[in-house]
Amino acid sequence: MTSGPAKFDRRLIAPMLVGSALNPINSSMLAVALIPIGAAFGVPPSQTAWLVTGLYLATAVGQPVMGRLVDIFGPRPLYLIATSLVGVAGLLGALAPNLGVLVASRVLLGFGTSAAYPAAMSLIRTEADRTGMETPAAILSSLSIANQVIAVIGPTLGGLLIGLGGWHLIFTINVPLSLICVVLGWLWLPRRGRSRTSGGLDYAGIALFTATLVSLMLFLMRPSVSRWWLLVLALLLGAAFVIAQLRVVAPFIDLRVLGGNRPLIMTYTRQVLAFVGAYSFLYGFTQWLEQARGLNASKAGLLLLPLSLAAVVVTAITGRRAAVRGKLVAGGAFLLLAAAGQLFVDARTPIWILAVVGVIAGVPQGLNNLANQTALYQQADPARIGSSAGLLRTCVYVGALISAAANAHFFQHGATTAGLHEMAVFLLVIAGLLALVTLLQLPE
Repeated sequence: MTSGPAKFDRRLIAPMLVGSALNPINSSMLAVALIPIGAAFGVPPSQTAWLVTGLYLATAVGQPVMGRLVDIFGPRPLYLIATSLVGVAGLLGALAPNLGVLVASRVLLGFGTSAAYPAAMSLIRTEADRTGMETPAAILSSLSIANQVIAVIGPTLGGLLIGLGGWHLIFTINVPLSLICVVLGWLWLPRRGRSRTSGGLDYAGIALFTATLVSLMLFLMRPSVSRWWLLVLALLLGAAFVIAQLRVVAPFIDLRVLGGNRPLIMTYTRQVLAFVGAYSFLYGFTQWLEQARGLNASKAGLLLLPLSLAAVVVTAITGRRAAVRGKLVAGGAFLLLAAAGQLFVDARTPIWILAVVGVIAGVPQGLNNLANQTALYQQADPARIGSSAGLLRTCVYVGALISAAANAHFFQHGATTAGLHEMAVFLLVIAGLLALVTLLQLPE
């Protein structure tokens, strides 16, 4: 009697989902914790912005590095080591005596949360090869939805945790999450595994990429004429990075995917602009709600729930359609509306109007990322789809870093209404650029 076709090992789903949720939950919970942390250490938002920057600098470097290591050594060891680091980082953050140590814990969190997603992609690919079947769309969909749902409920969860036991709990929660990941990974991730690639890491590329981002962020977090040399240094390092990546066989970030592909370049540009807008609103509006509007962290988190729900609902409704053009146009338009709405609120604005502004801001978060992902798969060279998708995630982190610098600049004297309005003007410019890029290259 012949046996039926091999089936996807569904024991892998739990460690993949929990592990890949570590990054979005740590990114979004912090939004409501920045003001309490600043009050605890006696520092302004311009300094607590480094908590955002530290995570995304580490993630921007860590994701490609971890992905390469997963290709070389297999998903199991990288998953177990990295998720263990998350627990260590959580303890370090909960016990941090000063802001510097807290930033260090966020950097460690960035590296620790960078392995689960590439490990999940590797496991899905391996299972597809083993079963001889097409990769289950339901598994990929579950992974994407889980990440988005966790990201959008993060501020509300963070607010509830802070209400229960203070900002330390948003770090402490990483300890049980880390333990769950390690146990699930140890029990169910396959011990088998072979290298999918030859060669090692592009150490020069990693060093140049890191140095470029760090020098650029040091300038953007406190821009001034006297610090012009940091900007020049970042430009020189960036040029050296590009030249180096085009010359090596196995680059840290494969820039060859661009190769004259103008539509793909425009997609990456849209992704950066979209996430500058998304993260600027998430962190900036939240800090203003707490400091200028006078809401505590729990109430601010609850007020962001309509924004989160709007993003999820829009994604669920439009995700079944492969068309990109309408999503991009609508996403840009709603980002303009959200920026305009932010321009006219103040400390006396009723709560229900603030909730409406949040809903408007949630719509482009649901549309833009979905549209750009779909556009990428239509535009990228099929032979380089992995590298193309990885570069799209790098664009997300670049957008987050720019937004962190914007928050540090506009809120250098506190999360005031004047600072929020300056942020709104900045977002209007970003939304205008996004609309321009969209109209210059509209995918089908």
